[in-house]
Parts: sequence; structure tokens; C-alpha cells
Amino acid sequence: MRTRWVLAVLVGLSVAPLPGQSQQPPAPGPAQPPPTFKVEVNYVEIDARVTDAQGKFIGDLTKDDFQISEEDKPQTITVFSRVELPVERQDPPLFKGTPIEPDVQTNHGDFNGRVFVLVLDDLQTDFRRSMHVKAAAQQFIRRFIGANDLAAVVYTGGATDRGQEFTNSRARLLASVQKFAGNKLPSTTMSTIDDYYNQRSAGQQGRARDTNQAERGYKARNTLTALKNIAEYLASVRGRRKAVVWFGEGIDYDVDNPFASPDASVLRDTMQQAIAAATRADVSFYGVDARGLGAGLDEAIEIAALPADDPSFTAGTTTIQNEVRRAQDSLRVISDQSGGFAIVNQNDLNAAFERIVQENSNYYVLGYYPSNDKRDGRFRKIQVHVTRPGLRVQARNGYTAPKGRVPTVTTKPSDVQVPPELREALASPIPASGLGLNTFAAPFTGPGGKSSVAVVIEFDPERLKFVEKDGKFNEDIELHMLAIDATGKMQDGGRTLVPLRLSAPGHQAVAASGFRVIRRLTIPPGRYQIRIGAKEMNGGAVGTVTQSLDVPDFSKSPLQLSGIAITSASTSRMLTANPDEQLKAVLPGAPTAIRDFPRNDTLALFAEVYDNQSSAPHRVAITSSILADDGRVLFTASDERSSDELQGKKGGYGYTREIPLSQFAPGRYVLRIEARTTLANGGTASREVELRVR
Repeated sequence: MRTRWVLAVLVGLSVAPLPGQSQQPPAPGPAQPPPTFKVEVNYVEIDARVTDAQGKFIGDLTKDDFQISEEDKPQTITVFSRVELPVERQDPPLFKGTPIEPDVQTNHGDFNGRVFVLVLDDLQTDFRRSMHVKAAAQQFIRRFIGANDLAAVVYTGGATDRGQEFTNSRARLLASVQKFAGNKLPSTTMSTIDDYYNQRSAGQQGRARDTNQAERGYKARNTLTALKNIAEYLASVRGRRKAVVWFGEGIDYDVDNPFASPDASVLRDTMQQAIAAATRADVSFYGVDARGLGAGLDEAIEIAALPADDPSFTAGTTTIQNEVRRAQDSLRVISDQSGGFAIVNQNDLNAAFERIVQENSNYYVLGYYPSNDKRDGRFRKIQVHVTRPGLRVQARNGYTAPKGRVPTVTTKPSDVQVPPELREALASPIPASGLGLNTFAAPFTGPGGKSSVAVVIEFDPERLKFVEKDGKFNEDIELHMLAIDATGKMQDGGRTLVPLRLSAPGHQAVAASGFRVIRRLTIPPGRYQIRIGAKEMNGGAVGTVTQSLDVPDFSKSPLQLSGIAITSASTSRMLTANPDEQLKAVLPGAPTAIRDFPRNDTLALFAEVYDNQSSAPHRVAITSSILADDGRVLFTASDERSSDELQGKKGGYGYTREIPLSQFAPGRYVLRIEARTTLANGGTASREVELRVR
């Protein structure tokens, strides 16, 4: 018989009913224009890395040790901080080679990692060399992205379904890189030679030309625009350096010859716009040519012989080398002028990658409002000095001032209800930690071929500001949830208002344990980011969490397993503002996002097994196990279900299990649920959750 945990501490608790996604709109009135917010850009933020003669970072400087001049005029430093970020390594269970993807996320504690964007330049990479780019990017992810870092993968060709939004999941980043395939055009030399022979075979004698020149310019412009857009997006992340690691072969276009290259001036302008956006946003580009020392060899080998009767063709190797040089120069220019460096003609990338990490781990952030606030679009030279002798300062040498009028942001009608500070926090890749949140998301089968995702949000009571009135303790939470698919489209979500009207015992319970809200999202199968933001209204604290989630198509493959919902006796002390009726019927308490339990606790778990094998009678064994860090099985229990329960149709089996934790010593464990069919080719399905016993 299933245990139902009832806690006397919550007797006398009073909670106002929880509304749906949004409150009823106010009565119609005169039409009002949407609010408009000015975007303040008259602020310059630069990072400075200070080292001694041996190259060691000096971390004990103060604001008074720095001097900044812009165009030889001293500036007043108004923002100063020292950034020293640890490199936290992945820590998977000993018996596994890779970490278990967490089913929970939290924003507790300030973000202490680096921000990377890996740009995979498919537009500027030859298909034959796709493996070089994949290998270099995967090397960077495996060896140099720490567990505390955030990274994203962007394709310049615009393939959003292949890219990866910001995450600290190494597995998700690697999976995105694995999809890479170059789409670069044949070299200018090869295109010109092909045109020469095509003309001769048609009996024509015109001057051979690069027939791909227009498309080449189009692709080059798209790459540069992508870099500019990334820098502009990262401008909202203040107080730290941002690194864009650009994997490709450089810009495949001669931007230095406007007479022979009609798009040269446009591309130079676009390149300068990308650099200007980076210098204003404190973004550093690091161009990586993964071809190494062999750059250009593939094309040179292809050119067996040049047309002998056309003097416009010079030596094949020379023309290819010139193309490689021009492309690599674009990597150097964009990297150097944005404060980074280019990695070209190197087969061993480890030292250069390590340098990228070091430059983005230890530095000072210096911010000021320039005395020259003209929006003239001119480059402003900056010099950063330290008063302590014998030290070297590494910092970018300037920025490009904005141009034109101050831009305004007009909110869409759908955004009017979202407080500006919450909207800004939701748009940032870095979680806001003003209001502590723990989140858990589990997919289950849903209506009409979609999935029903149970989302649990648990609120830390530390930043809640209850106001007592007439014997009730009052606080209001505004909660926003967005389910964003791999193409960037919002599939479900919205606004929920959580009015807390608590009695004295209820207030004491929330102050001790916090409280939780449960929402259901109905979304199609696919890859998602669930963005959750909340604001407490009495004090104005804001918290955000982003959770990555893969939602399977539960109708595919013989067996499928839902997410695992977990609760325990101890976590049931937390007030649940709106219990999920489906999970309430199968669990003794509300599901929790906590994965750290006391030893005297008892776990209760629920999952669903979806059986798509309706052709023959069979049985399905469902096993739950607890594994120690070294892989030893310390607990196991199995149930068997018969396909007769499904009456010859596809369907599912609900599975519950309670596990006392008193038998486990304090430490890290893995909970595994596995389903296995008795049919010969029925397959298996399994999920794992990492938890701790204290």
C-alpha cells in the first residue's frame, strides 16, 4: 500500500488559489501605445589582464592602480572588479566516462564561469575539411570548457536546428558540433579555371572569370553579419569578458581589390561593423583555421595544370597561397582588433586553446562613461596603464563609438505584461540569482502526439519579502515560463501569478523550506530550452533558470521511458501551491527538484513505460537500482507487467517504487530505471538520475 505523507506543520496553512497562465485582462479602455525604453549605450567596459615579467597574473591591484585615457584624455573609472574564475572539471561517477545529464537546474550562487560562443563557419569551410573543424571544436569542448562555463554553438549558415543554445552540457555541445558540414564554394582559382575550359568547350574566347563571385560575396557577408549579431547579443552580458571562438577558414573573398571584387567595399564595412560591435560589447574574437600547416594543399593538388595560352593565370600554387593568405588575414584582423588573437598555421592547438581560457579567467573589468559622448561612429583610442612599475597590461586599444540617434526598444503587445528587468534577465544566457530557484522537468506522453512536460519550480525563501496584514503574510510572485524549440520558436508557456496569503504557521513553513509551483507544458517532441523567470513583487528580486530538455517521441521505438519524478518524506515539508493532479494520484508527495537527501529519508519515484509492441503477447520487466559511485549495485527491485493490460494496443505502464535511504552511507549514487521486454528484438529503455545522501 502506498504511503501518503501528511505533515502537521502545514496545518492552518492558507494559500490563495493559483491562477492559470495569466489573469483576466482589465476592462477595455482607450488604446494605449506600447511602452518604449531607451537603450543606454554611452558606457565603455573593457577588460585588462595584468602580468609580471614572467607572465604571471597579478591579482592584488585596486582601482587606484589603474589609469584610463581615451584619445589622450584621462577618464574616470566608475566600475571596477577583479575576475578570477576557477576551471571546474567534469566529475562523472567513477563507473561512467561521461557525466549524467542533470534533470534539475539551479541558480543558487553567482555565476562563476566563462562565456563562450563557438562559431562553426560552414559557409567558409570546404566540405572535405569538415572533419578538421569538428575535431578542433570537439577538442576545445572536451579539454577546455569547464563544468562551470556556459557555451553555445552557432552555425553561420543559419542552421538553428543544428546549433546549440547556451548550456554547460558537454554532451549537447558535442552533439551540435557533430552535425557540422562545410559548404564553402570552390576556390576563386578553381572557379576561374572551370570557366576558362567551359568557354573553350563552347567555342568562346572571353576572359575567364570567377563565376561564383556573387554567391561568394553573399556568403562572406552572411558570415560577417553573424559575427556582428553575436557580439551585439552578448552586449547585454556586463561585468565579464565574452569569447567568440570562430572555427573556419577565414573570409573567402578579396576585400582589398574593389575593382575586381564588386562586394569588397560592402564587406569591409560589414567587417568593421562586426569589430565595432565587439569592441563596444567587450567581446573578443579568436579565429581558428583548423587546416593547420596544410592550408591550401587540397586546392593546389587539384590544379594539375594551368591554361598555357592565357597569361592571366600565374602559378597555381602561388594563386592558392594568395587566397589562403587573404582568408587568414581576415581571421587575424577581426581577432586582433577585438582583443583576441588568431590561430593559424598550427597543428597543435592545445597551447593556443589554453591561452584563450587563461585570458578569459583572470582579468580586471574597468568601466567608465567617456567624456566625449558624441555618437559619431569614430574609433576612439584607449590606453590602460597601471601605476605599479614592472607590470604589463593587456587590453584592447579602443572601441568604435555608436552612430546616429540613441536606439529605442518598443515592446511587443505580448511583452507588455513582462517587467523590463525580468525580460532582460530572461534574454541573458547567465542566470539571474536574485531570487533562488530550483527547477525540475520531466516529459510524459501527452495529447495528440505531443508530450506533457511536468515542470517543478522551487523557491528559496531567503529573498521573499512577506508583508503582514490582518493576520496574513502576503507576497506575490510573477512567474514566466518559455518552452523554446531548436528553431527558436516558443511552443508553450506564459505568465502565472502566484499570490501567497499565508497564515502564521504557513509563513513559518515557507520561511523554513520555501515553496514550489508545478506547471504542465504541452509541446511536440524535440530539443528544448525551458526558460523560467520569476520576480517577487514586494522586494523586486528576480531569478532565472534555463533548463535543457530532450522530449522524445514516445510512439517511436519498441520501448520508451518517461522522465522520473522523485519525492521524499523530507521534501514533502515544502508547500506546493498547486499540486499536479496526475502526479498527486501516484506519488505520496509532490515531486521535487532536490537531489540531496538526508539518510533517514525515504524516496518515492514514479515513471511511465510506453510499450509500442502490440503485435505479440509479451511481458516487460521494470527494474529500479541504486548504484554506488564505483558501479556496485547496492539496491535493486523489479516488477513485471503483461501486455495483456494494454489489450493489444500501444500504451504504457505506470511504475512506482519507494526506497529507504537508511541502508546507504553518505555519498553520491545513481538511480537507474530500466525497462526490458521479453520479445527477441524488443529492446530496452532506461534513465539515470544522480543523487546524494547526506
